[in-house]
Amino acid sequence: MNTGTRRRFLATSLAALLAGTAGAVLYPLLRYLAPRRTDTAQRAVRIPLAEIPDGTAKFFDFEGKPAVLVSSKGKLVCLSAVCTHLGCIVQWQKDQGEFRCPCHGGRFTIDGTVVSGPPPRPLAKLPFTVVNGTVTVG
Repeated sequence: MNTGTRRRFLATSLAALLAGTAGAVLYPLLRYLAPRRTDTAQRAVRIPLAEIPDGTAKFFDFEGKPAVLVSSKGKLVCLSAVCTHLGCIVQWQKDQGEFRCPCHGGRFTIDGTVVSGPPPRPLAKLPFTVVNGTVTVG
């Protein structure tokens, strides 16, 4: 192999390595900085009613944020699962029939009303419909 061919090979290999490294660094950065799609077709979340037995809660993502669907005594409620105090994710306490924030102990009723603790506002209610045994949120 002569010197010119070897230098060309090394230069091409170095350029390919640098391009791959730049892509590996820039792609995650661009994905982080790029705004999320607001496609309304994927906005609605559908959950079979059979997945929510009485007294249970089903957590899911709605528009990139945690949400929860609760069934209790024939009543169905859909709320944001983000505590209004500092943004922690509330947890469903089945035996007490209420939500509890694990960060600072805020407690909410099944309809999101603040019972005690530091949360300044109730949990946000999310619109939903039930058609043919399927709950559609959004």
